[in-house]
Amino acid sequence: GAESLAAEGDGAHDRPSLEPEVKTIETMRKFSNQYARVTDTYLCSDLSVAAVVITGLAHHKETLGAPLCPCRHYEDKEAEAKDGYWNCPCVPMRERHECHCMLFLEKDNCFASEVQTIDLEEIIRLKNT
Repeated sequence: GAESLAAEGDGAHDRPSLEPEVKTIETMRKFSNQYARVTDTYLCSDLSVAAVVITGLAHHKETLGAPLCPCRHYEDKEAEAKDGYWNCPCVPMRERHECHCMLFLEKDNCFASEVQTIDLEEIIRLKNT
């Protein structure tokens, strides 16, 4: 039936369900680097935090069509993605520079690094650590 047609050849079953495509990770990486610069915020000194969050955003972008915050629990992810409040950059981040994920940190935050960018190789290397 239609189910078997949909499952064949879409490539999604060839990789674990939580692994977004590299090009989507790259899109979210570019967004994060740019947004950190624009808002004068910094990545966490543990760069694996940024790697995991960016990968989670990419996963939601692929599966939900929007970069829903990956650091929260939702009863209904699809509804939340449509609502937009928790789509990155979320409302608390836009209004008060509050990032629950610790992706974007104010420079006086004790976990903030000196860097505002992460490269794709670092994300690939760190996202599963």
